[in-house]
Amino acid sequence: MDEVEVVVAHHERATVRVGEVFLKIDTDQTRIDVEVEAMARAPIPTARILWRKPPVLALAALPGTALGRIGEPSSASPAAWAAAGAVVRMLHEAPLPPWPSSRFEDLAARLDGECEWLVANGVLPADLVARNRRVAEAALQPSPRVFAHGDLQIGHVFVDGDQVTGVVDWSEAGAGDALFDLASLTIGHDEHLGDVVAGYGSDVDLDVIRAGWSLRSLLAVRWLLAHGFDPFAPGCEVDVLRSSV
Repeated sequence: MDEVEVVVAHHERATVRVGEVFLKIDTDQTRIDVEVEAMARAPIPTARILWRKPPVLALAALPGTALGRIGEPSSASPAAWAAAGAVVRMLHEAPLPPWPSSRFEDLAARLDGECEWLVANGVLPADLVARNRRVAEAALQPSPRVFAHGDLQIGHVFVDGDQVTGVVDWSEAGAGDALFDLASLTIGHDEHLGDVVAGYGSDVDLDVIRAGWSLRSLLAVRWLLAHGFDPFAPGCEVDVLRSSV
């Protein structure tokens, strides 16, 4: 009998794996609606939907392994990272979905609120927060909307050898920001930024991508702490903030 593997679990949702099936459990069916519709529209490989019975969505496992994890060395080749960049470009060139990505709602106000909370609660030094808030400003500038994944962290991109086999977790997809997707993909793995950009195949502003690292990290710390994750682990969000210049 296959064992039940807990892939991720927190107060909002959980994903477990049983054999070759992933079961996503989410009481917010709006997120699942977005995920199903986004996967249907995306012109890149995604997990096959097996069935849906609220609050559970069953997905077939993708071949290969995740591109990596933040805070851990990636065993994927430079060619695999470049392939990920090429797949992201395909997504960004697809027709826009008719809804905005929830990731970008009230972004500046959310960032200010998170910065205030981090300082007021003594989670991070005020100068570290202020420096990264200034850096993050570049990632808040208006940009053309694209079909964005919205949460394109490397754990959501699966590769087999040098090929991308699929992208998962589409609940924050919608019309959004291209460079934020690229920042999410490369955060904590700046050594592969060049590979991703080479695969993406377009001139991009590297400073804006780096600003996205600060933006994503500042927005994530409180949520991670509240849901049992450790943003202070080596190579993770707080280290990203500390390395910002």
